[in-house]
Amino acid sequence: MNAIARDELKTMLDNRSDVSLVEVLSEENFKKFHLPGAINVPVGEGFSERIQEAVPEKKNPVVVYCANTECDASPKAAKQLDELGYQTVYDYEAGKADWKAAGLPVEE
Repeated sequence: MNAIARDELKTMLDNRSDVSLVEVLSEENFKKFHLPGAINVPVGEGFSERIQEAVPEKKNPVVVYCANTECDASPKAAKQLDELGYQTVYDYEAGKADWKAAGLPVEE
């Protein structure tokens, strides 16, 4: 698992079509707002099964994120992805609060 900064993430999302962006917070939090193109797979019980259904291709990059640097959901998710054999896993540690604070677009 690698950490990824906002600017790196934006560049990756702008230039690659094979990146899976996964918010690992609850569905309720996801519905409030999320990064454009993100899917929602909440970390917790059953995460391993759900993530493999949602993101079956383990060779492509996967970026997980949660609320902010205080949130521990994305590091937990990234660790599980590593254990499941995903080859390129990034944790956007600053999370969606950082993205929104920078004035970047979100989906509601």
